[in-house]
Amino acid sequence: MRYALKVAYDGTHFVGWQVQPNGVSVQQTLADAAAAAFGEEVSFTASGRTDSGVHAAGQVCHADISARIPAERLADALNAHLPPSVSVLASAAAPSGFDANRSAKKKTYVYSMYLSPRRNPLKDRYSAHITGAIDISALKSAAAAFVGEHDFKAYCASRSQVKTTVRTVYSVDVACEGEDIKIYVCGGGFLYNMVRTMAGTMLGCAQGRIALGDIERSLAERDRTLVGKTMPARGLTLLAVDYGFALFKE
Repeated sequence: MRYALKVAYDGTHFVGWQVQPNGVSVQQTLADAAAAAFGEEVSFTASGRTDSGVHAAGQVCHADISARIPAERLADALNAHLPPSVSVLASAAAPSGFDANRSAKKKTYVYSMYLSPRRNPLKDRYSAHITGAIDISALKSAAAAFVGEHDFKAYCASRSQVKTTVRTVYSVDVACEGEDIKIYVCGGGFLYNMVRTMAGTMLGCAQGRIALGDIERSLAERDRTLVGKTMPARGLTLLAVDYGFALFKE
């Protein structure tokens, strides 16, 4: 039977979602939990791969499991064997033909930063520390420049291998509360390091180092020299995956 799962994880000590030879992955951690719970080898397929150090509040994956267990109890069965850094928040019977990756319509990420003259160790695990003055209005103007269908080649890591670098971004929203700044990005799909590089470029614009016109040119000309730095992985969290219907009971 195919199950769908919503998973949250602290990515700090993982090499990312996908199994890697050089460290512990979220995918392997779930597979180990399934082996302990059901005594069978289970493969978990996610909506998309998160990179090393990136977190998730609502990653969705599917798995085919032969053990007979009520779908809503699967989460508890796996959680009994998972480390504190990973938790299955919900589980359900997957609809016919469901594929966590191919069926996904939209994904929403949030990039978190905090503006402070000094580092705060209680925020560092999930946010990037930034210093100096920033222009929130410029940050929001930069955010708007990314909305729409664009060629994001300039925002993709050089070692990424994809058929096309054209992606559609549905919205980029900026929220500020005190010293905390959050950038919410919703799109149909993302390239390797794309959101983190978008966040770095927006920050560069807000700090007066990058002109708004440079962002527009970087998209039109696919020029990497016009974009900002790729922000640290710890500030990025996969918030939600949208399939066009309610996959889990609230």
